[in-house]
Amino acid sequence: MYKSHRAVNITPREIHGNWQAGYALDVHTLSSYRSADRGYERTELGELVYQVKYCDDMTKLQPLAEIAAPFVKEDFAFDGHAVHPYLDAIVPIPCSSNKYFQPVTEIATRIGRILDVPVPSDYLVRVKAAALPNFESEESRSEHLQGAFAIRHQQRKYRCVLLFDDIYGSGTTLTEATNVLQRQGGISYVFVLTLTQTRTKR
Repeated sequence: MYKSHRAVNITPREIHGNWQAGYALDVHTLSSYRSADRGYERTELGELVYQVKYCDDMTKLQPLAEIAAPFVKEDFAFDGHAVHPYLDAIVPIPCSSNKYFQPVTEIATRIGRILDVPVPSDYLVRVKAAALPNFESEESRSEHLQGAFAIRHQQRKYRCVLLFDDIYGSGTTLTEATNVLQRQGGISYVFVLTLTQTRTKR
């Protein structure tokens, strides 16, 4: 158990993919099963993410950034080396809807301010609608997401970036985004951070 600077208990866990290293700061829910009277029981961090993502509570943006930023600065390492000093940018996953504000970008921007790392919100852009949640298989989601992202400003040259999202589910979105950053952006080191991770049903 890791206690963040905001006194919110989190349990960071590694997430693996085509990126160099990745972490989710906690699971999203405490159980895989929904209660008839209360719905899903969420972790402390999961509740904050829920309030921002589904209730548009912008007062939770800064607290989430103040939980994530110290982890990136003090605990995110690769091959025994801290990642933070090498970050050229924090790249948020583009929003899949036309909401009046984009929570992932807003949180990433606040993390960037704390860490003094640029957050180019117009660098990785979505050019295709997101995968629908009722796709039956991971393969179907992956096929749908192919070509979903593009690099808008290829003249910007980054060597090392932190790809940021709010919730890690199947990993298909982050996998496709990492492919684009590596192939179109020529980025050598892609690290991934998500606030929470969905719980696999048992």
